[in-house]
Amino acid sequence: MLDPQPLQNKTVLITGGAARLGAMSARFLHAAGAHVIIHYRNSAEKAQALQAELQRSRPGSVSLVQGDLLDFPYLSRLVDDALEATGQLDILLNNASNFFPTPVDEVTEQQWDSLFGVNAKAPFFLAKEAASALRKSSGCIINMVDIHAERPHKNHPVYSMAKAANAMMVKSLARELAPQIRVNGVAPGAILWPEGNANAKHQSLPRIPLERAGRPENIARTVLFLATAEYITGQIIAVDGGRSVQQ
Repeated sequence: MLDPQPLQNKTVLITGGAARLGAMSARFLHAAGAHVIIHYRNSAEKAQALQAELQRSRPGSVSLVQGDLLDFPYLSRLVDDALEATGQLDILLNNASNFFPTPVDEVTEQQWDSLFGVNAKAPFFLAKEAASALRKSSGCIINMVDIHAERPHKNHPVYSMAKAANAMMVKSLARELAPQIRVNGVAPGAILWPEGNANAKHQSLPRIPLERAGRPENIARTVLFLATAEYITGQIIAVDGGRSVQQ
């Protein structure tokens, strides 16, 4: 029989967990019994609302931490803050992401640093800082990758390259941190479109074999699956309606 709360007595840290895919993942992991630590940068109101929502069913089961992942010294403090909540860390979900266009003729060094900083540098060094605690719990790391790590997104070369680094991180760390720590990734396809981009959905749907957009719940279920899949490591699951196999 399936355990209705497979993550009971587990602690998960979710970067960028106050909204969008991070928030939905927080809901699923919390429903599975985990103590959820939601990291946010500027979304204090959303983080507090999500905390209140989840704690209505289980008081004291959600913690909030605030900080900028581009502030390198903060990364070690973030792990320390997470450990203060329950004294352990079982799952690190590297969900936070920066996404914006960088046409080659216009891209700046600051944009490069922002995209690589949040999408590649921060997840790697958070994994490094969290490794000791995760070894103790035989825990896991889950990275939010992107199907554009393999198929570059037009006018988004730096983002695509940063996510490609993120994908290789999953495979590299799966070898480096084994056997105590599992490392996997989720690569969303057409799930949520950037705000203010009304044409993105119209352009994307014809390229999807299932001919429909996905929902945040599709990503969250995959995150939960990987959090509990004790014999899977080094894998990236595309949740994209078949987009990655389309010509």
